[in-house]
Amino acid sequence: MLRDDLQNELKNAMKNKDMATVAAIRLIIAGQKEKDVEARGKGKEKADDAELLSMMQTMIKQRNESIKIYLQGNRQDLADKEQGEIDVIMRFLPKQLSPEEMENAVKSVISSTGASSVKDMGKVMGMLKSEYSGQMDFGAASAVIKKLLG
Repeated sequence: MLRDDLQNELKNAMKNKDMATVAAIRLIIAGQKEKDVEARGKGKEKADDAELLSMMQTMIKQRNESIKIYLQGNRQDLADKEQGEIDVIMRFLPKQLSPEEMENAVKSVISSTGASSVKDMGKVMGMLKSEYSGQMDFGAASAVIKKLLG
């Protein structure tokens, strides 16, 4: 499903001569191909959607870090380019959970796994990643888990 959406959007962007969108989608597809190669090494035919969503969230995180650096260096033009790529990537991600929804999801997973201390954090993160891949920032989720279990 995600792969088809990427290809269709790439075709539309090419028809509309939207080169910024074309470039951003090509970056996503290149990352997708890398994930497929990794998956074949693990005995799978291709990467699943959860892995692709996780990869796209990583791409967003990298671009946000770049934006901070560009703004510190007074390079608004480069920061705008990175923001444009983020906007394109966000089109393919499911709706992001609000901080309240994320905290409720973490509480739910903590209760369902029976986690009682920070030692159980890996179990909680694993379940969150399987259920909410692409829907939340797992760095922020990690802070919420530590707060609730700490």
